[in-house]
Amino acid sequence: MKIGIIDYGMGNLFSVEQAIKRLGFEVLVSADKEELFATDALILPGVGAFKDAMKRLQETNLDLLINEVEKSNKPLLGICLGMQLLFQESSENGCGKGLGIFNGKIERFAGINDAGIAYRVPHMGWNELQFAQHPEWLQKNEMTGDHFVYFVHSYFATNIDQAELVAFAHYGNEQVPGIVQKGSITGMQFHPEKSSEFGVLLLKQWLDGVKKGVVV
Repeated sequence: MKIGIIDYGMGNLFSVEQAIKRLGFEVLVSADKEELFATDALILPGVGAFKDAMKRLQETNLDLLINEVEKSNKPLLGICLGMQLLFQESSENGCGKGLGIFNGKIERFAGINDAGIAYRVPHMGWNELQFAQHPEWLQKNEMTGDHFVYFVHSYFATNIDQAELVAFAHYGNEQVPGIVQKGSITGMQFHPEKSSEFGVLLLKQWLDGVKKGVVV
């Protein structure tokens, strides 16, 4: 099975590529729409600013690829900024439109909780995922022990469709969507490839789900 990593110039490609290879899957890193669409599943990574990333996707016509992926029910996983791009819009550096696959808006952490106590922004470090539901690709019986994953972000998804929320974490006074899914499209706000054994397990389960045809 071949996994395509979408290279639009703003992703931390190497760590994702190496994690997938270590799990035994073939990887194609490319900006070519036809090559990417011919793979079994796609990953949209992302590091940086929302508007800049959307501009790069549009300049390379890779936004059109993602639209085709959604219509064809091809599995796609957005990671960190890659997940945020799947939403309708972001307030980062003024309002910017996203890919619109998920309902909701990307907003900055306030940096102060309901009790008036300041907390650090960005949200950076280990935090525990809590699961709202378990899609078929998530094998609950394999998820023993702690469920900590590694986050690095100042913005998070708000006003989402709760039916699409798979897992979340708490930070400040916010419920932070950690995993979302709509049909064949999945997003992970954290970095699974940097999240030790549990993060790699989640990535493996998603890849195995693609292989079994249950990520749809």
